[in-house]
Amino acid sequence: MSAQFPVARPRRLRRTPALRRLVAETRLAPADLVLPMFVKEGLDEPNPVTSMPGVYQHTRDSLRKAAHEAAEAGVGGIMLFGIPAVKDGTGAGADDPDGIVQAALRDLHSDIGDTIVLIADLCLCEYTDHGHCGIVTPAGEVDNDATLERYAAIAGAQAAAGAAVVAPSGMMDGQVGVIRAALDRAGHPDTSILAYSAKYASAFYGPFREAAEGAPQFGDRSTHQQDPANADESLREVLLDLDEGADMVMVKPAGAYLDVVRRVRDAVDVPVAAYQVSGEYAMIEAAAEKGWLDRERAIAESLIAIRRAGADTILTYWAVEVALRGLDHSPGGS
Repeated sequence: MSAQFPVARPRRLRRTPALRRLVAETRLAPADLVLPMFVKEGLDEPNPVTSMPGVYQHTRDSLRKAAHEAAEAGVGGIMLFGIPAVKDGTGAGADDPDGIVQAALRDLHSDIGDTIVLIADLCLCEYTDHGHCGIVTPAGEVDNDATLERYAAIAGAQAAAGAAVVAPSGMMDGQVGVIRAALDRAGHPDTSILAYSAKYASAFYGPFREAAEGAPQFGDRSTHQQDPANADESLREVLLDLDEGADMVMVKPAGAYLDVVRRVRDAVDVPVAAYQVSGEYAMIEAAAEKGWLDRERAIAESLIAIRRAGADTILTYWAVEVALRGLDHSPGGS
């Protein structure tokens, strides 16, 4: 750069909203967003999630309505989580052909399957009575290899019900390879895998555990989810998942791990997703309710940061709102 002040004046391109829009380096379209949604068996009407204003546990009927609204807004995908009426030690409802997620997937595939990507979260925590992500041994530890057998069965059930993408989130070693093989054996070679490859043992999941009713009844998930202190480990996990057949990879949470999003984006040539999790959502909503920050600007800034870090796809509970009104973080600064 040779020009200096007073010839060089970067502020020229910030002078008006139209100029700022014209030269914006980072953009986010509705199709880049995925809306996480919860469907609960046995509900008569949608149940508000108290820690996540505007988010609901849906009935099958209200889920269909809300999913249709998301598709009409241009949202790229839906990530579906299910809460069964009955839970047990093995999470039998997770792969039951008539289980809540499979039933909801059939509904949505019939309604809007060609206009939005249906993604099924693949885990056991919502379905087990102990709240852990897999089969638990008598000693209270998650049995990695026994859990893989359950994941294989769940993947087949979700694909048969209409999921275009399955998203294993349990962070079990070898889960992607086992799921890929199971899908291929079951006649679903075209079903994609979005791997939760870098999923951290985070404090930001708290509100989600109310929404999904999947909090562990004892212990925690630090033996299989990643330590927040580690970043190199994420790249190892991502590369292992790609070697096993993952089509896309995810970093979760997003906001506290933007450095990891960037490192993953720079290391791979597949789509990278990032999950703006329940705690990130709840913090902004709570602060905005108190009048401590500008809600719309905070939402826009948080999403732009995730996109700027390198995420191709963002999972966010604000997906429909942002798709409808766009991102507007003006006026900026103070």
